[in-house]
Amino acid sequence: MTTLDGLLADARSTLDRADPARAADLQAEGALIVDIRPYANRAAEGEIPGSVVVERIHLEWRLAPDSEWRLPGVSAETVAVVVCNEGYASSLAAADLQRLGLVKATDLAGGFRAWAAAGLPVREGGSAAVD
Repeated sequence: MTTLDGLLADARSTLDRADPARAADLQAEGALIVDIRPYANRAAEGEIPGSVVVERIHLEWRLAPDSEWRLPGVSAETVAVVVCNEGYASSLAAADLQRLGLVKATDLAGGFRAWAAAGLPVREGGSAAVD
């Protein structure tokens, strides 16, 4: 049996996690910032401007390079930074995306809250998720 800590450590062992400043740089270079947080969190705390909202339940279908339901422009070479509240669920999600062929997937260390605490731009409100 794997522990939760073990599962998280395994997931993070494949990721080149981005701190908030690096995530902002990656976004400026064209990386896709993918917000997997529930609507309630986005509405209460805001969103990263330019991010794409894909709730966790749809993530693999929207970002797997071979999925017929993937977002336009997503390929195996897409750089994607997955964002959750504090950087735990996003690590697991990014590792899943890597296993599905999105080899440049990673996550935001510390999550959205680290981004906001770093003083990076935040857009108010909660936008609708891509279905």
